[in-house]
Amino acid sequence: MDDLKQRALDYHQFPKPGKLSVESSKPCATQQDLSLAYTPGVAAPVREIEADPANAYKYTNKGNLVAVITDGTAVLGLGNVGALAGKPVMEGKGILFKRFAGIDVFDIEVNAATPDEFIQTVVNIAPTFGGINLEDIAAPHCFYIENELKKRLDIPVFHDDQHGTAVIVAAALLNALDLQGKTLPRARIVFLGAGAAGCSCARLLKRMGATDITMVDRKGILDTSRDDLHDNNRELAIAPGPVKTLADAMQGADVFIGVSAKNGLPPELVGSMAARPVIFALANPDPEILPSQVFAVRDDVIMATGRSDFPNQVNNALCFPYLFRGALDAQARQITEEMKVAAAHALSALAREPVPQQVLDAYQLQSLSFGKDYIIPKPFDPRLMAFVAGAVAQAASKGE
Repeated sequence: MDDLKQRALDYHQFPKPGKLSVESSKPCATQQDLSLAYTPGVAAPVREIEADPANAYKYTNKGNLVAVITDGTAVLGLGNVGALAGKPVMEGKGILFKRFAGIDVFDIEVNAATPDEFIQTVVNIAPTFGGINLEDIAAPHCFYIENELKKRLDIPVFHDDQHGTAVIVAAALLNALDLQGKTLPRARIVFLGAGAAGCSCARLLKRMGATDITMVDRKGILDTSRDDLHDNNRELAIAPGPVKTLADAMQGADVFIGVSAKNGLPPELVGSMAARPVIFALANPDPEILPSQVFAVRDDVIMATGRSDFPNQVNNALCFPYLFRGALDAQARQITEEMKVAAAHALSALAREPVPQQVLDAYQLQSLSFGKDYIIPKPFDPRLMAFVAGAVAQAASKGE
């Protein structure tokens, strides 16, 4: 671990600090270039944009530029480390946008005393961008911030911790249930964790047909008798009944989805699930339960984690670059539920396609095919752009 720490620090420091830089996309080597790039030539596009703001997409980088913005209140699993300490993560997100979807990013770290102050900051700088990716903002403020920005801006606003996770979970779960001979409408689903990611995952699954979802947090089952629920989890609460604890909920459950913390699922509860269950233990870097612990109890499970060293990694890099690529290409004003559903179905479909040699080479594999250890595509699959971004752009066009 000490070696990994030093290698990570060296990676971020050398040969120059940080992971992002700004490069010119046009030549600026002659007097003529200079007169076009700046004064007097630059006045021409200024006038065109003043006459019609839509021309910003024609004459500037707005249509391919996303802001990755945080207040640093929920950075990875590290908690409220502050805006500045969140900057390496935002720069990392920028690399993924560029590497996978060719999207340029400015990372922006905001010191804000209140959610409304943060919102106003984003509104003030929004004309620069074609989309806003909110990142690592703690619940419940993240819900309020995203909703208010959607109301006030005419460009896509997307909180990846919520919706990116939801899209990948939905895609993977469709495939896992199919392999287990089950369907989303008939599956009994238990969530451990009712924060931003958990609530968004549950809502998207409901939209896609799930009918039996039980949410569990630190205090127990989310039911309508509790007086500590808020607007973003109240709709997911069930009627009060005999199910009071995680152990109660896991009896006969078909699916467990953990978006909570290390060791959140005791191994003995795995044995109480229905035949051929699905377990997604997504806490990072340490999941709610390790695959070795699960398979020590039973061998009929399909399992996913958030880690790259186990099969079936639920990785947001499969979603957000392509979701934004599709939205930007369609010049969408928002990212809709239909666009998220389209992305989930596209990812699900891609996992069923034959895997190209390029992917096998990237992961040093001899073979890979749809099955219990491959229910979701790999992040380096070159077909993701066509499958996911294409599906999102099509859904965006239908919604216009």
